[in-house]
Amino acid sequence: MAGYKLGRITSDIKVTLSDILRDVKDPRVSKLLSVVKVDVSNDLSYASIYVSAIEGMDKTEESVKALKNAAGYIRRELGARMKLRKVPELKFIADNSIEKSSEISKIIESF
Repeated sequence: MAGYKLGRITSDIKVTLSDILRDVKDPRVSKLLSVVKVDVSNDLSYASIYVSAIEGMDKTEESVKALKNAAGYIRRELGARMKLRKVPELKFIADNSIEKSSEISKIIESF
């Protein structure tokens, strides 16, 4: 598959997943959860979704556990909204990049 097509699909999946995560009704999923990065395999069979919550790493890990339970629903919604022929299997991974960036900005402001 051409690189530009894979990149376009990856960014579309990221935007669509952000919308879907707002609709998940599980109370364990943070309302301040954001999709940091999406990696899709070349054949569109697997997607790694890196998510981070502003509340910290503990809340991010709790949200990832809930998202793993809701992966079937999220995958079905992703297929319906994007109209993909092959919807990738989703793997959610906790990422602490938002927490790290806030720490870095506090250090910079202290100088």
